[in-house]
Amino acid sequence: MSAEPKTLIADLLRTALKSVAPDHADTPIHLERPKQAGHGDFASNLAMQLAKPMRRNPRELAGLLMNELPASTMIAKVEVAGAGFINFTLATGAKTAVVREVLAGGADFGRGVAKNVKVQIEFVSANPTGPLHVGHGRGAAYGASLASVFDFAGYTVAREYYINDAGRQMDILALSTWLRYLAFFGIEVPFPPNGYQGDYVIDMAREMRDAHQDRFARVSAAQLLADTPGLPPADRKDDEAKAIREAHLDTLIENAKRLLGEDYAWVHGFALNEQLGDCREDLEEFGVRFDKWFSEKSLFDTGLVERAVAELESRGHIYLQDGAKWFRSSAFGDEKDRVVQRENGLYTYFASDIAYHLNKYERGFDRIIDVWGADHHGYIPRVKGAVQALGLPPERLEVALVQFAVLYRNGQKASMSTRSGDFVTLRDLRKEVGNDACRFFYVLRKSDQHLDFDLDLAKSRSNENPVFYVQYAHARVCSVMQQWGGDSADLLEADPTRLASERELALCALLGAFPEAVQNAAADHAPHQIAFFLKDLAAEFHAWYNAERMLVEDEALRLARLALADAVRTVLASGLNMLGVSAPQEM
Repeated sequence: MSAEPKTLIADLLRTALKSVAPDHADTPIHLERPKQAGHGDFASNLAMQLAKPMRRNPRELAGLLMNELPASTMIAKVEVAGAGFINFTLATGAKTAVVREVLAGGADFGRGVAKNVKVQIEFVSANPTGPLHVGHGRGAAYGASLASVFDFAGYTVAREYYINDAGRQMDILALSTWLRYLAFFGIEVPFPPNGYQGDYVIDMAREMRDAHQDRFARVSAAQLLADTPGLPPADRKDDEAKAIREAHLDTLIENAKRLLGEDYAWVHGFALNEQLGDCREDLEEFGVRFDKWFSEKSLFDTGLVERAVAELESRGHIYLQDGAKWFRSSAFGDEKDRVVQRENGLYTYFASDIAYHLNKYERGFDRIIDVWGADHHGYIPRVKGAVQALGLPPERLEVALVQFAVLYRNGQKASMSTRSGDFVTLRDLRKEVGNDACRFFYVLRKSDQHLDFDLDLAKSRSNENPVFYVQYAHARVCSVMQQWGGDSADLLEADPTRLASERELALCALLGAFPEAVQNAAADHAPHQIAFFLKDLAAEFHAWYNAERMLVEDEALRLARLALADAVRTVLASGLNMLGVSAPQEM
């Protein structure tokens, strides 16, 4: 396997360690791939690790270790460098052997061995109250890519979307849709400024009218506005004005529930299903799929919210104040305690979130990864605190934060036309630049860093466009293979030792690093590392392609170069697939 040289070197170092420092034979052995080719293929800091406990000079220790290394035909050179690094250079045959390994493994080359570790990744989980926007898009691309990386690394992955279908936001959407519906029948009620404003709400109202005529319109504006506090002027932004607007909205919701009676559930369900259906369709078109869509409402229906709060109470983490139940989250690192059940008996969103995480643990996941927007950073200690208070291991819960993406056109922040309110929808962005550019650009930076999304660059067919650059490398190999016209299965018989140029050996080194890159990306929750790897591999390939002919007269050399090119194509396709990006055969 491609990891064999690294494993071999680790074994050689372990043998040397037992000879030089038998009392420290259990010291972990770390090997890294140097960034500069002149520093060899692998480097170890073992001597520097031993220097302090052994009170010896690290370069001196490195020399002793090097002298005790058993001989190996896979190692061409070993040398001490810097403060005490031991650098290993592989023999040419050991470097080029990876070509056959890639071709033999095919799409499974680099796939990690099954780890028997169940990982749940919950991502997007946007309230189904309107179209997905560009912020949701980054969370979707990141979560989907992360799940694919974990899957490829050998984990058992469950992808989940948490549907917030039981809270106040859905009541606001149901009310907003109904008010727009009433307007079609001349029942004019001042639309609340904190309702959902987008044209998509009017579209849903129109569908209600077309399907049910005036079935839900047998009310008056006076009935609906009964007991609602008057709205303050629009230019009032103080806390008191905000509270009045919220009270006005809540009263409208209560009046709607009373006036509609049993029909309210239909209106609520209609708005939910319309928006959830739109969300599903949008994500599926984006290449993002989920194994489970989990309903928040089910937590109440099964009594899990009540059970979770009762469990916290029995463990002494709940207290009563002003008729409400409070969780002592400040005891677990939160800035203050949090209400889980209000004085009116209704549970808070936080209470259902506690129950949801309890459910995740009860489903037996070994690792639970939540992908949240960066603005939810303060929510981490209270959720982890609740998990710990329930007697569950908080270290199983990991939270990955995703920053917002800012769109730029012609070097300026972009304002794209949209019919969905005051935000740019994911659907609009996909329509403008395409799925591949969206998926790749979204994971070009670490998820918790701000992302500047250059729309012009994403649409360009140039080497400056990273997704075009990587896809073009794949298409170039396909073109060469088509010109050759042979059977790619025959390339397994090629002699990779004919590959001897600096660029060919650099490509082999990158191919050999792919399995490790996958494991590191999973360990760091960092699919952007795969994007960077693909850019590096494409750059090395393009440089080789431009410098060397592949279809040379020397048959052995021709087959070796075609085998290397096909191996590059295989790894590029695997990496692109992990990121949800297509690998075109022609461009």
